[in-house]
Amino acid sequence: MSKYSEYKVIDVTEGALGTIFLGASSLPLKKLEATLNQYAKQGWQVVFQVIERKRFLLFWSRESVVLTLGK
Repeated sequence: MSKYSEYKVIDVTEGALGTIFLGASSLPLKKLEATLNQYAKQGWQVVFQVIERKRFLLFWSRESVVLTLGK
C-alpha cells in the first residue's frame, strides 16, 4: 500500500440549472475529467472517491463526487 505525504480533497458537483429545470442532471464528466487531468499533471493520484447526494434548496437534491487525491 502506498503512503502519501500530502492529501487533497476536491468536490465536483452536478449543475444547479439542470437540477432545477429538469429535476435531475448527470455529473459533469468533462469537468471531472479536466479536473483530474489537471491534478495528474501536478503529480496527484486518486486515492479514494465517493458519490454523495446532497440536498439542494428545498425540493431538489443533486449528486456530487468527492475525490481524495494523494501525492
